[in-house]
Amino acid sequence: MWQHFWELYARHIQDPGKQPLFLVLVGFIGSFLFIRFSVRMIRRGVRWWPGNVTPGGLHIHHVVFGMFFLLLGGIGAFATAGTHPWLDVFGLVFGIGCGLVLDEFALLLHLEDVYWSEQGRKSVDAVIVGILFTGLLLVGYLPLGVTPDSNVRWGLIGVICANALFTVATLLKGKFWSGMIGIMVPGVSWIAAVRLARPNSPWARWRYTGNPRKFARARRREGRWHRRADTARQWLFDLIAGKPTPPGTRPTRAHLLAERMAARLERPARPALDDERIRRLRAARARRSTVTAGRPRRGPARRRG
Repeated sequence: MWQHFWELYARHIQDPGKQPLFLVLVGFIGSFLFIRFSVRMIRRGVRWWPGNVTPGGLHIHHVVFGMFFLLLGGIGAFATAGTHPWLDVFGLVFGIGCGLVLDEFALLLHLEDVYWSEQGRKSVDAVIVGILFTGLLLVGYLPLGVTPDSNVRWGLIGVICANALFTVATLLKGKFWSGMIGIMVPGVSWIAAVRLARPNSPWARWRYTGNPRKFARARRREGRWHRRADTARQWLFDLIAGKPTPPGTRPTRAHLLAERMAARLERPARPALDDERIRRLRAARARRSTVTAGRPRRGPARRRG
């Protein structure tokens, strides 16, 4: 069995020269699954798993390590001129960096720690899009399975252009995943483009405002089909990334510890002096100077000759 898998790998991945891209995808998926497992263990507060990286009380997010891996993989690939086996090694390193950075995409977008909130789900969307796009590139370099050295005809170019237009229409209708899959799989975006748009999409705001009947149909279809799909998607994301923290929920022990450490770092070494205390200190200093000025000076005793 392993011999059969190795033959398939050599035929479809190694021989066409797709092994670096395959290792990028492996590093991407592996780093994302590992860091999600890590943060869920930290969130539960288990004792056998190491906690957050907090040197001196400063919480370092894993996006910092991800940027380091991205720089190492990208610069290493250019420095070695894309030669083997270095291209494979740096491809794996680059994929690890992609998983760590995109897992905190919401933090970079909102410029605040929204990892366990509803806004943090944008990170999962970004990771899935990245994995999907890399996987589609691994299946074929160009849409419809066209390779760079094949003879391209005008009819094929027309099909690709039409597919691009249908994909744009699908995205404008609020059908994100159908549009993303339709980039490399023609027919998916074509079907989604001719169907009704989602009621909150830009297409519905532009085209359905003056047509109440069509807008009502779109809302009924949203309630009947899309909400079920959103519920399944929510369940899948909860399984992969963990449930977000509802608003007003008591934070976890790890989060409280991080907040205490951050407050300790921000606290000055000496307490700030308020205006009343400054006034009292100045008055006491003035009284001491006045008493000192009224006393006779004690100089050295003169010798009597």
